[in-house]
Amino acid sequence: MDKKIQWGILGTADIAVEQVIPALLKSHYCSVTAIASRNKDRAEKAANQFNIPRYYGSYQDLLEDAEIQVVYIPLPNHLHVEWAIKALRAGKNVLIEKPIALNSIEAQKLVDESKKHPRLKVMEAFMYRFHPQWLKAKQLVDAGKIGELKTIQSSFSFFEDDPQSIVNSKPFGGGSLMDIGCYPISISRYLFGEEPKNVLANIEYHPEFKVDILASGILEFEKGQSSFFCATQLADNQQAQIFGTKGSLIFEIPFNPPKDRPTKIWLVKQDKRTLIDFEVCDQYALQADAFALSILGNNKAPIGLDDAVNNMIVIEKLKESHRLGKRVSVA
Repeated sequence: MDKKIQWGILGTADIAVEQVIPALLKSHYCSVTAIASRNKDRAEKAANQFNIPRYYGSYQDLLEDAEIQVVYIPLPNHLHVEWAIKALRAGKNVLIEKPIALNSIEAQKLVDESKKHPRLKVMEAFMYRFHPQWLKAKQLVDAGKIGELKTIQSSFSFFEDDPQSIVNSKPFGGGSLMDIGCYPISISRYLFGEEPKNVLANIEYHPEFKVDILASGILEFEKGQSSFFCATQLADNQQAQIFGTKGSLIFEIPFNPPKDRPTKIWLVKQDKRTLIDFEVCDQYALQADAFALSILGNNKAPIGLDDAVNNMIVIEKLKESHRLGKRVSVA
């Protein structure tokens, strides 16, 4: 299959310019046809940088480009659903940066709209789900290689105190849970293969920005639990360790592993550490190709929108737990 899907990029966010566009350009089934920004000069600069044929000074103009088959949305969180719905109505498939929405009600609006366009694919861009290290971890857990999965410990943090940063903007859907806490939540739901029953959280909010800058959470599943922290004003860190009754899995770099060297995880059983390494790959390119293939083959998107809504619900429940000062049910 040598056909390529034509992509349009809605915005010039760092994630698009630094990760996604370079990945699309080296993927097998994708081609970048156009890019848009509300600042046309910015769109032109990005188009020149990546040899993208067309650029637009408005998002709507890009949606009206008949050649584009799929739109990637790396806009601030509060614009995700609005522009995803506009893209669907313009007949485009849509890949939306995580988190999918500001809240689960808004996310559900997108689900409802997507049902009106059954031939179009919509997916939340959780790129880690396409990396071989996570596919292998899921396979090992499901095959009982660490016994019965009982607990997951993970964390993700970085330091950003710029008041102008989107991550520090409450109206734009900033905060640590939305920006990076969504990863520990997602991996827990993915590995346990179900939704948590209850959650408990403790959260620190920034006095001026009013966004969460440090959040610790416990997710209770039917047969185990997951504990994590995320922070946006803490030293750079990311960790994930998966514990079963007979062994554990340790990740070197769980969420954004390097694209220029092999990635490593370790299977630990009875004090024996077995290294499992993976060939050099780009998880953003793997994600793009998987999504493109679902369009080319008219198959279901690799990850359904229900998964995105459910991740959003857990984020909301963690905030509710902190607000009430007690564990809350997710049902």
